Amino acid sequence: MSAEIDFAQIVETAGDAVVVSDAAGLITVWNGAAERIFGFTADEAIGQSLDLITPERHRARHWAGYEKSMRTGETRYGADTLRVPALHKDGRQLSIAFTVGLLSAPDGSVAGISAIVRDETTRWNDERLMRRRLAELEAAARSAPVS
Repeated sequence: MSAEIDFAQIVETAGDAVVVSDAAGLITVWNGAAERIFGFTADEAIGQSLDLITPERHRARHWAGYEKSMRTGETRYGADTLRVPALHKDGRQLSIAFTVGLLSAPDGSVAGISAIVRDETTRWNDERLMRRRLAELEAAARSAPVS
């Protein structure tokens, strides 16, 4: 049984955000999950710089790594999951986890980067609260009188 695979439909229906940017860092693909996570519609995001979702204080480091990947054709992250802050359209900070892949042009040069992104803001906030509560409990246990 052979069926034609509709890759555009796979990207659009994915539960995680699919964000693709070209060699200059301009967004070329932005699926429905990216709209849900970041708040920008595809019309608002496509053609924009990745600065749209990159917090200002992280941009220099982001672009240094991005440009190095474009120049060398390599990424040091491979299949590693990266966890970084990001921005929502309404200005609030998100915590995202994503993997990246380099996309090649027909001549073998790097044409861009694809990222599969998941919003982990709730998990990150829950873990931060749990760490804070654990520290409080440990401090209380150290200061409690020994019977």
